[in-house]
Amino acid sequence: MKALVVYSSQSGNTKKLAEAVYEVLPDEKEIHPVDEAPEPSGYDLVAVGFWFKSGDPDPKSAEYLKKISGTKLFLFATHGAAPDSDHARKGMEAAKALAKGAEIVGTFNCQGVVNPGLLEKVKARPNPPEWIGDADSAVGHPDENDLNALKEKVREILSA
Repeated sequence: MKALVVYSSQSGNTKKLAEAVYEVLPDEKEIHPVDEAPEPSGYDLVAVGFWFKSGDPDPKSAEYLKKISGTKLFLFATHGAAPDSDHARKGMEAAKALAKGAEIVGTFNCQGVVNPGLLEKVKARPNPPEWIGDADSAVGHPDENDLNALKEKVREILSA
């Protein structure tokens, strides 16, 4: 199997997840930041990790997701929201919609610590976003439990 891991990371959260995915992939594999990622055609599995901007995949990842067609795709994301929140689900659905031509084989949502400067700005808004209430619980994530859960998810996909 030829696999490609692509990620976008501002604070290192998504990069940690990308490295965990890469670690459990067998055979021929590559890992690249989205700015340096090759075209996704020719791979048996593409895993794309991103952070949320206004509830959607970050702009660079969004553009990359549009290029993926005719291959298996695993999506993973970090954000300040709780992993099972409506915010996280909506963001992942937005990612799926961008990759219309791909076969989605799995997803993984994970909290990631939010940059303190950004957090203060967002909290000061007159109408802060819905995820702000979860942001304090994101401190320390992704942690070892998150990384192990992600690795297990990837192993399940590979054995299916």
